[in-house]
Formats: sequence, structure tokens, C-alpha cells
Amino acid sequence: MSNQPPNLPDITQIIGKSKSMVFVVIALFILFVVFSQAMYTVDEGHVGIIKRFGEATEQVNPGLHVKIPFVDRIEILEIRTRKNVEKLNASTHEQMPVTAEVSINWTVRRDQAFELYKSYGGLSQFETRILDPKLRSAAKDALARYKAEEIIQNRGQVITQIEELLQDEMSNYPVKLDSAQLENLGLPAKYIQSIETKQTEKNLAAAEKHRLDRQQLEAQREVNTANAKRDAAKATADGKAYSIEIEAIAEAQAIRVKGVAEAESIKKKADALSQSRVLVEYVRAQQWNGQMPQTMMGEGQNILWNMSSEQ
Repeated sequence: MSNQPPNLPDITQIIGKSKSMVFVVIALFILFVVFSQAMYTVDEGHVGIIKRFGEATEQVNPGLHVKIPFVDRIEILEIRTRKNVEKLNASTHEQMPVTAEVSINWTVRRDQAFELYKSYGGLSQFETRILDPKLRSAAKDALARYKAEEIIQNRGQVITQIEELLQDEMSNYPVKLDSAQLENLGLPAKYIQSIETKQTEKNLAAAEKHRLDRQQLEAQREVNTANAKRDAAKATADGKAYSIEIEAIAEAQAIRVKGVAEAESIKKKADALSQSRVLVEYVRAQQWNGQMPQTMMGEGQNILWNMSSEQ
């Protein structure tokens, strides 16, 4: 038998293979890093600003994009509605100090986002340098145009004034302003107390006016009731009077008709009597009561004869 050791793998070959594997792994890692650096996404509601060696070169919309690895950098700019809130001290038209919290909803215009980034370096810079100071200025200007009581009673009008002033100031900037809000309006304690007192007096005056109006209404109701009763009584009396008048007229008419009829009858009788001696004697016979006359005139018309049986 041979006493030589068995064949062992060549160490040099093993080392060479290990280096190859390491090189492959490093290459794959480099490729992965390069690939990951080349691919990026922009979420909806945002735009991407490509910066190449610090210079803004292009704006990209939401979606998957490719850039030059280690050369290009991506700045994400939000174009959804944002809200800025400012707390400020201001004065009213009568120089009364007030505190307020005013806010504005605004949006970066998509087609002008690149210009905004180039001019101001991002949203935070734009808010700090442009939007917030102009919002405070517009709010103070608007509050100074109204008295404290008007601000309380017409807050919507004050908000509209703030929006109009801010729109004028921001008309040349690449943003769209939506709506403003005026919140947490703080007034001096003495003024608030005076308002409460005034409101209490108004409430009492309104209650007293309501009571007087109610009394007047009740008095008017009683007057209306009395007038209605009077009118009803008058209508009843007028009705009765009219009824009596109609009855009197009817009765007079009946009497007149009856009188005319009787007169006509008498006239006819008289005419008949004047035309017939026999009829006269007949009527006289109808009216005779069966007794003989007690006296009688003589032929000389100056002797009166007593025809009584006793004589």
C-alpha cells in the first residue's frame, strides 16, 4: 500500500472562488443600491421637484419615476389644501385692544409649484416669509375697520373683508386662497360686561314691550268685542225698525186699499141710489129696525108732531 496522503482541494482555488463570490455579492449590492436610487415615486396630492447638483431642474407629477442616481435629488411639494393659523393682537375702530385667532385655507397651484419652489425654497419658507405676515396684516386691517360691537354682530362680514384684503395681497403669488376663519376673539372683560348689561337691558325692554303689546292687544280685543256687540245690537234694532216700518207701510197700504174699496163701494151705492127710487126704498127698508118714528114734521115744516103712543 502507498503511504501518500489523499488529494486535498487546492487552497488557492478555494480562495479564488471565495473572492469571486464576494465580488458578485458586492456587484449585486451595488446594482441594488443604484437601482433603488434610480427609482422613486411621488404620492397623489404632491409634486416632485428634481434637483441636480442643488439646482431645481424639473417638476414631476404623482407616479413612478426614474432619476440619475447620486446626482438627482427629489423634493416633495404638497399641493393639497393647507391651513395656516395665526394668533395676533389687534385694535378695533375705536382703538379697543382685541386678540384673535385667524386662519386661511390655501392651495399651491399645480402648474406653478415649480416656480414657488424656485422662488422660496419650499412651503415652509413661503408660509414664513409671505403668507403668514400678509394674513396678519389683512386681519389687523379688517378688524380696525369695525367697532367691537360690529365685529361681534357681523363676524361673517369681517371674515369676508379679511378674505378680500388677503386676495388682493396674494394675487401675484402661485397659490389659491380658499376661505378664512376668525376664531377665539378676545375682548376686554369690562367691555364684555357692558355688552352683557346692555343685552340684559334689551331683553328687559323687549319683555316690557311684549307685555305692553299684549295689553294693547287685549284692550283692542275688548274694543273689537264691544264694537261687535254694538254693531250686532244696531243691526238688530235696524232690523226691527225696518220690520216695523215695512209692517206700517203694509198696514197703511192695506188701509188705503180698504178705504179706496169702501169709497168705491159707497160711490157705487150712491150712484145706484140716485138712479133708482125703488132701490132707495129697499135700502131704507133693510136699515129699518121695525119701530115707527117718534116725531114727524108737518106740512108747513114748522110743526113737529109727537107720534108716541103715550101721547
